[in-house]
Amino acid sequence: MWKRVALLWTVVRGDARQLWFALRHPAAPGWLKVGTALILLYLVSPIDVVPDFLPFIGVLDDIIIVPFAIRWLLKRLPAEVANSPSVRRDA
Repeated sequence: MWKRVALLWTVVRGDARQLWFALRHPAAPGWLKVGTALILLYLVSPIDVVPDFLPFIGVLDDIIIVPFAIRWLLKRLPAEVANSPSVRRDA
């Protein structure tokens, strides 16, 4: 499982960092926290779209679904949170 987390981290490092700072922002909405918790639950859950015991395909679904879910959450951030200097990627 730790190999899976390490691989996912390299794929979504920038977006995950932006999501982390958005979560720590005082004006972060509650749905952002719930969505992030659901993404983490999906990562550690043994129930997947494609089972992980399949050699390459089992991890491939996580590599595809998790980055899209993080981007989906980040695109729906309120303007005051998304434009905050601590959240923006270029800051």
